[in-house]
Amino acid sequence: MTANRHYRFSDGKELTIGERTLVMGILNVTPDSFSDGGKWNTRDDALRHMEEMVRDGADIIDVGAESSRPGFVPMSAAEETDRLLPFLEAVLPACPVPVSVDTFKAETARAALRAGAHLLNDIWGLQYAEEPGAMARVAAEMNAPVVVMHNQNGTPYKGGI
Repeated sequence: MTANRHYRFSDGKELTIGERTLVMGILNVTPDSFSDGGKWNTRDDALRHMEEMVRDGADIIDVGAESSRPGFVPMSAAEETDRLLPFLEAVLPACPVPVSVDTFKAETARAALRAGAHLLNDIWGLQYAEEPGAMARVAAEMNAPVVVMHNQNGTPYKGGI
């Protein structure tokens, strides 16, 4: 049996991991997302979609400012941060559940956590950063929970995904 882990964030939001499966609502604020085609890349549309996902039961809202579509070319951390922060500034005070940030860049992660994001969601499993260990250090320094995902880019999966 796994012990539950409970987080209480400075803004009063809380998250318990281990009690049940949590639902993460994905809020892509990119103009080129492969999953939703840039539907939520204006402030008002993003807020409306966040509210809808929370109403539908999302336990966490995950904000992503860089597409990870097949064949994507990574943007600079400065570009990603510049796109992300205005959305975080709008979503954080309006969102009743914790907000995670989908990034694999340590600089963007640090800026997002300083802006009030509650946790990180790294699709590269803390392995992408230009400087080895940079994402893990940011999470540790800022005491931020991390969703660590597996991404084996370029791996053929038999029968598709």
